[in-house]
Amino acid sequence: MSDAERALRALLGLMARLRDPDSGCPWDREQTFATIAPYTIEEAYEVADAIERGDREQLREELGDLLFQVVFHARLAEERGWFDFAAVARAIHEKLVRRHPHLFAGAQLAPQDLVRVWEQQKAQERAARGAPPGGSATLAGVPGALPALARAAKLGRRAARVGFDWPDAQQVRAKVLEELAETDAAIAGAGAERDGAALAEELGDLLFAIVNWSRHLHIDAEAALRAANVKFERRFARMESLASESGLQLEALSAEGWDRLWRAAKLNRT
Repeated sequence: MSDAERALRALLGLMARLRDPDSGCPWDREQTFATIAPYTIEEAYEVADAIERGDREQLREELGDLLFQVVFHARLAEERGWFDFAAVARAIHEKLVRRHPHLFAGAQLAPQDLVRVWEQQKAQERAARGAPPGGSATLAGVPGALPALARAAKLGRRAARVGFDWPDAQQVRAKVLEELAETDAAIAGAGAERDGAALAEELGDLLFAIVNWSRHLHIDAEAALRAANVKFERRFARMESLASESGLQLEALSAEGWDRLWRAAKLNRT
């Protein structure tokens, strides 16, 4: 037995021990799919954060935390008689073999065809599952729990596969300007009795258009916004440092004072 097999067997055994109805951990015994799901999402983000920061040790730890989430969900399913961890591993193994016919089925594929075949396989799998009641077969399987920007991009890609898309980035840019004008109109037309729901709808349409413009420009909107968040944090921290060095109180700064600090922080290439 390899080290990996021993380690995985020990982890599965630990999970069973934690969930033991008589002698397990009270907290672990109380958990359900619904209560664990937020932790699963959080751990996936912490993996991404460790990768972005290039922190090898943190990445190892976060991957372990994410693996534990998979083991936890599989244990919950096993207790209900649905499936176990082995079934999860077998299913993903079979799926990956199926989606790599150039390696396992003797298919001759050029590098540029690999993504196309991968997407065709995924489409066939979705078609076999069928559309959810009242749902779209084309858009089925796009998780509702995805971050809104990432989900918007994925919905746009799915629709584009069946021909529902803008012809080029310039056309999407025009749509962005159209949605911006509609947002401005919602603000101007509402006046003191502003319709918050209508304005939120227009802002949502604007964001959706921007995400699809990013998609046509081959930019990951979610990653771009994360990078912008990090840059803003870094620059704001620099502004705080500059204010402290000058003996300035942040709460007392005027708009002009904040603007001077912001420009100084940008000059520091932060």
